[in-house]
Amino acid sequence: MNSGMRRIVLGCAAGLVLAASTWSTAAAAIKVGAIFAVTGPASFLGGPEARSAEMAVARINREGGINGEQVELIVKDSAGSPEKAVSFAKQLIEEERVVAIIGPSTSGESMAVKKIAEDGRTVLISCAAAEVIVDPVARYVFKTPQKDSFAARKIFAEMQRQSITTIAVASGNDGFGKAGKEQLEKLAPEFSIRLALSETYDSKATDLSALVAKMKANPAIQAVVNWSVAPAQAIIAKNMRQANWRVPLFQSHGFGNIRYAEAAGAAAEGIIFPCGLLLVAESLPDEHPQKALLMQYKTEYETLHKEQASAFGGYAYDALNMVAAAVRSAGTDRARVRDAVEGLKNFPGVGGVFSFSPEDHNGLDIDSFAMMTVKDGRFILYQEQ
Repeated sequence: MNSGMRRIVLGCAAGLVLAASTWSTAAAAIKVGAIFAVTGPASFLGGPEARSAEMAVARINREGGINGEQVELIVKDSAGSPEKAVSFAKQLIEEERVVAIIGPSTSGESMAVKKIAEDGRTVLISCAAAEVIVDPVARYVFKTPQKDSFAARKIFAEMQRQSITTIAVASGNDGFGKAGKEQLEKLAPEFSIRLALSETYDSKATDLSALVAKMKANPAIQAVVNWSVAPAQAIIAKNMRQANWRVPLFQSHGFGNIRYAEAAGAAAEGIIFPCGLLLVAESLPDEHPQKALLMQYKTEYETLHKEQASAFGGYAYDALNMVAAAVRSAGTDRARVRDAVEGLKNFPGVGGVFSFSPEDHNGLDIDSFAMMTVKDGRFILYQEQ
């Protein structure tokens, strides 16, 4: 484990289990809470998030802390459960008296916790993607992942370029899938794209061949958009290949982890998806405002954890650094921390360059996304073929 001050707390049926503790010699003065799905079906999100947040805290503490005081990161493992997330949020606010909470990992958990943060007047910086987390704006709630609507617009703009006019949408029945489906259905007419089918499936499904057959049976369909998280992203790609259906497959920004491409194998080749610039950090010009931070994060994470950095870990890394910047300028009063987060402008992060405002608690624009594809098992920038 990294040096630094943090606690990792796991939820279980019997209550709470203290899984790991590492303490510095001085007492922690600044407590930051975190709720991540470190275990369970969403651990592909929560694992990198917890590791990234711990890494950021360790670096801050090595460099002297915030205003000379060490940071204690209290990580609670919700295992993806909204009920556990709510319980943990209350504990962090009422018992631990944290200055802010980062996470949860999933959209469903974030929506469940949103009111807790508002009522407790404690900053929550969600690491989940659904736009409804910050729309409408809640005073104490922010998020670091790019907006679903930006991803949908990027996908539709590429379809327009390819003269694709009729598509099918497949989406998981979790919070992320439902939010994405809503954006796709709402924005398609703006791009003169018709949804011939818009289907929802069980996010835990292990075979989507029946859905693929249903979509393939409609000869008007020129492309498919799948909006989900693992394992369905790989499964639908495999099922389309098995059916010898060669229409373009577009995925959401949830595809931005190379493990999903690896899980799909050869079927991943040619998948098109929007994602943040972390995946192509090396190819950015040196003067790009994100380049230095992206390379720092990527190099440190991959050296420390022996796995490729993903956008998901970056969400938590950005959230932790935002809290640190706010506390550095405003102190530990929760209301002042909120004001300081909302006041962040031109703040470079893994997900983009953030500028929050009272009307915008995501702080990113559509240029925080680039279109990517899979070629020879690697993610590369998508370019006209």
